[in-house]
Amino acid sequence: MITVDDILREKRHTRVVTLRMQETVADAVRVMKRENISSVIVTDICGTEGSTVMGVFSERDVTRALLEHGSNTPRMLLASLLKREVISCRLDDGIATVLRLMDEHQVRHLPVMEEYTLIGVISATDLMRHYLREAEMKTLLDPALGGMDAHLTPLR
Repeated sequence: MITVDDILREKRHTRVVTLRMQETVADAVRVMKRENISSVIVTDICGTEGSTVMGVFSERDVTRALLEHGSNTPRMLLASLLKREVISCRLDDGIATVLRLMDEHQVRHLPVMEEYTLIGVISATDLMRHYLREAEMKTLLDPALGGMDAHLTPLR
């Protein structure tokens, strides 16, 4: 079974980008553009636990906020636009679980949490890339599909 941990290992050189709840939509858009990402994790400082994940703010949230709040959107605080429930997954969750969560909650990014600690982020794009790589490897190795085995001749 492919797990969230497997997917995160494939994207090993990416980092999680976070913003504080007190930052604005304009701040989030600037960071997403600069980092070439489609979401940021929004955190808050909790006295006993340190930094706590409060939600995910994505390009889709920017669009929704623009439709609902118009020209005030860039100045709005991220805290005012976050959904109250944080949907997350764990490292040992299987891909089917992640896809089910994304579908059920209509989200494309999930924080990966272990014991209240943010480990990473998994996105629908990460899952698509994984399956594309898997399909390419099958094609590469399957002689029936013209893969490299089809061109090998046995040694005599």
